[in-house]
Amino acid sequence: MKYVDEFRDPDKARMLVRDIGRLLLRIPATRRRPLQVMEVCGGHTHTIFRYGIQQMLPDALEYVHGPGCPVCVLPMGRVDDCVALAERPEVILTTFGDAMRVPGSRKSLLKARAEGADVRMVYSPLDALALARKNPDREVIFFGLGFETTMPSTAMTLIQARAQGVRNFSLFCNHITIIPTIKAILDSPDLRLDGFLGPGHVSMVIGTRPYDFIARHYRKPITIAGFEPLDVLQSTWMVLKQMAEGRCEVENQYGRVVPADGNARALAAIAEVFELREFFEWRGLGSIDHSGVRVRAEYAAFDAERKFGVPNVSIADPRSCQCGEVLKGVIKPHQCKVFGTACTPETPLGSLMVSSEGACAAYYSYGPRSRAAVVPA
Repeated sequence: MKYVDEFRDPDKARMLVRDIGRLLLRIPATRRRPLQVMEVCGGHTHTIFRYGIQQMLPDALEYVHGPGCPVCVLPMGRVDDCVALAERPEVILTTFGDAMRVPGSRKSLLKARAEGADVRMVYSPLDALALARKNPDREVIFFGLGFETTMPSTAMTLIQARAQGVRNFSLFCNHITIIPTIKAILDSPDLRLDGFLGPGHVSMVIGTRPYDFIARHYRKPITIAGFEPLDVLQSTWMVLKQMAEGRCEVENQYGRVVPADGNARALAAIAEVFELREFFEWRGLGSIDHSGVRVRAEYAAFDAERKFGVPNVSIADPRSCQCGEVLKGVIKPHQCKVFGTACTPETPLGSLMVSSEGACAAYYSYGPRSRAAVVPA
């Protein structure tokens, strides 16, 4: 298929829904409880809700929303650190748009900007580097966040900054890694999962081989999935087919984009600039070993944490906010006590309501008040 409309074909969707229903009848576990398949990536969550995919499928299958939204898992203390950097008079703080409204314990970056901090939205770290060249008398900091998807562009920007001798540019690094996170979820005692839809964009960089442990050690099937509705439906069918046949493998539905070995040049840039942290705190999930990266000593001159002495204070989320339970798949967003009342996209208490990939934002945008569907009723 070449064109996006082909990935939204209603007839093909009906066929896949019908085949999924037949597969579910062949899986014994469905007689006791619904099967739970976690879509790791927030992009998949929005596809599922935007196109009403959950409503199309039998009750014997339930999607569980995973932690694959980097803005959503950013702990409150790191937001506070970023706000403190932005409030320094010599600093221009640059960030992606969806990080502007993530709440810290005191304020968000958007509120800091309203109070006078020089916070600017950029579309790439290279935009931030260009800003540093244009403002040699200011310190320009890029708020770097994201999984392996966005690490290469950040790494290549630091490589370029060093090559060009731009000394007033630095990175506040909050990049995180997907594999330790999935492992932490699988080790969680309060969650039962039957399979995974693997993240397509991350896998474009790291490939499919890093997921082997999920099938080999934890005996869970996983299919790397694309982001169109037919991608999600076909990937779901592939996971269920493994279950019905008693297999646990890593399969790649998103083969038009994801190679088995990943992107060698992107991985080389990541390895040159970054190294694993011993641990990193996640909002709602706590500290996870080796789940984040930091800037290597060779690039210390471009590390905002070293340059400005970031305190790295740990701050608990508000008790009323249940982002952690949603991120782990223990509850659905609408089961949170403040969903849609005290917590809305206009007045978010938690990061899941802010990000374009957040599960709460997906429920709020595409829930009962606005239900779309690929397959007409």
